[in-house]
Amino acid sequence: MSIAARLQAPAVVNRGIRESVGSRAISLWIPLGLFLSFTLLPFYWMVVYAFRAEGSTLPLPWPLTLDHLATVWNELNFSTYFLNSTITAVFTLLFTVVLSLLAGYAMSRYEFKGKAPFMLVLLATQFVPGAMLLIPLFIIFRQFGLIDSLVALIIADTVFQLPLCAILMANFLRNIPMELEEASWIDGCGRVRGFLAVVLPLLRPAIVAVGSFAFIGAWNNFLFALMFINSNDRFTLPVGLNSTIGEYSADYGALAAGGVVAAIPVVIVFAIVQRFLVQGVSAGAVKG
Repeated sequence: MSIAARLQAPAVVNRGIRESVGSRAISLWIPLGLFLSFTLLPFYWMVVYAFRAEGSTLPLPWPLTLDHLATVWNELNFSTYFLNSTITAVFTLLFTVVLSLLAGYAMSRYEFKGKAPFMLVLLATQFVPGAMLLIPLFIIFRQFGLIDSLVALIIADTVFQLPLCAILMANFLRNIPMELEEASWIDGCGRVRGFLAVVLPLLRPAIVAVGSFAFIGAWNNFLFALMFINSNDRFTLPVGLNSTIGEYSADYGALAAGGVVAAIPVVIVFAIVQRFLVQGVSAGAVKG
């Protein structure tokens, strides 16, 4: 290679790197930035209206105020709505995780007649709109005296979340070798103790994924809470937010502040579990 070619080689490499970075910015970061702008814009306006004082300018309001948050928390009974949503979501999470563990273990470790059709029907229930379940669930809950009770809401949310969570758990359990359990049996553990000591610690990503789906689904569910709850002191946050909208007008500041209150737990949950969530979902989707 000539001396001139050797001198030009670094310049060619640097130009190629710059072109690669530029093309990457055009093909990845610019579309991603546009997508994030489109996604985050509604949240930005919600936060703006939640902290915007009357008469302040937009889109960068000043001065800011906490009056809307104080109004929804103290005067509009949002502290009670928040407590009801927390109770519903936490118990739905617990029941869904426990039942999906039992169902997932049975579907992954045992062979029984009709297993494939059962899993297909279980998966097909996810295509049924929740509105179609309202009438039969309402009749069942009325017969058992559960209307206007958080128990009815917890049962309905658990039933609605359980099929997909059980399938995810079963698929995750298939990726855990059976030999690990058999080794624990040889060491003197029974099936239950072997599962608790060996398998359950390996299921942490799956439990986090299933629990997150169940919690968020129960926290955001509006339809079941609207139909099965009648008393104001048993409303959940989505129904409480709906109650801030009047017949002829709406308090947008209170509505936005209520939305911020409702979004805070969801953001916290995802901030805590996000590193386990992708691992759990991907592991549960490997095989069906």
